[in-house]
Amino acid sequence: MTETVHVPLEGRAYDVRIGSDLLGRAGAEIAPLLKRPRVAIVTDLHVAELHLAALTAALKVDGIEAVSLTLPAGESTKGWTQFERTVEWLLEQKVERRDVVVALGGGVIGDLVGFAAAVLRRGVRFVQIPTSLLAQVDSSVGGKTGINAPQGKNLIGAFHQPSLVLADISVLNSLPDRDFLAGYGEVVKYGLLGDAAFFDWQDANAARIRVRDPEALAYAVKRSVEMKAEIVVRDETEQGDRALLNLGHTFCHAFEAATGYSDRLLHGEGVAIGCALAFELSARLGLCSQEDPSRVREMLSAMGMKVRLADIPGDLPDAQTLLDLMGQDKKVIDGQLRFIMARGIGQAFVTSDVPSETVLTLLQDALSER
Repeated sequence: MTETVHVPLEGRAYDVRIGSDLLGRAGAEIAPLLKRPRVAIVTDLHVAELHLAALTAALKVDGIEAVSLTLPAGESTKGWTQFERTVEWLLEQKVERRDVVVALGGGVIGDLVGFAAAVLRRGVRFVQIPTSLLAQVDSSVGGKTGINAPQGKNLIGAFHQPSLVLADISVLNSLPDRDFLAGYGEVVKYGLLGDAAFFDWQDANAARIRVRDPEALAYAVKRSVEMKAEIVVRDETEQGDRALLNLGHTFCHAFEAATGYSDRLLHGEGVAIGCALAFELSARLGLCSQEDPSRVREMLSAMGMKVRLADIPGDLPDAQTLLDLMGQDKKVIDGQLRFIMARGIGQAFVTSDVPSETVLTLLQDALSER
């Protein structure tokens, strides 16, 4: 059974299709968007080995020709070098404004290819086929595209909405446990920021999620996408409410920078640790009860996820350096760090009223556990 979440942005509305074996029906799903039966697929080496042949075959069934570019796998792909290579390849393939580019992969591919589509001929349409849990519940929906700079993550990019998102639950079975659990960090975030009942559901269904029960996974993805869609429709370009989606991310981006955007720390792992710290900070500021951060940590631990800075291998810089890295975040306005704090589970809000000294002490305490 396939579920559909509609993202009703005026003039840029699209559907997110969620279900099993969607890859095998990709031709029928994409065909209505095409002016001519041809697409350009961009993927990475790891995903290509697993899923490119199946996608190409599915498109062929519906008479759609596909050309493809395979980039290296990993976060380092999300930079100027591979971005330039992608844009120039799309031009070589004579991709026109009326054509469709397909991003087949996780968040790195989705972000990079979406940005390439945004700037190519001042904007061509693209379809997201996210192959990681993190991409299915977060980065493939909402139109945020971009690449990393030496100064920080996602500092170069554009808002460019996809024309369709195909979230195939079946492909999640090919994910290693670590990548799967990292993606679940973003699922947990949705319950924490705005739906306490969804957090309770996650708590009750941890065992089903860990064994990747298709029905439980489909619900987790659907509810996450629904919540993201609601927020994106209210605030497409992150002037207000959309910042709630960054719960845990101000911490996370600093930790990713400190670990050199390497596989020492996956994005979703940083989000999970960041969410736990955001709730701890909220409790220290008297915004929520001390029980809330404990519940967050217990649930993350029950899922086998990273919870503390001590869970990040290798050396980390001191607390002041981490705080300085947080100052590079895109959420800085007039030099003031914006934090997503919480008055309780499901009750997040945005504030700049967080004393730096409290954050510094929190980081020092977190580092002392290592």
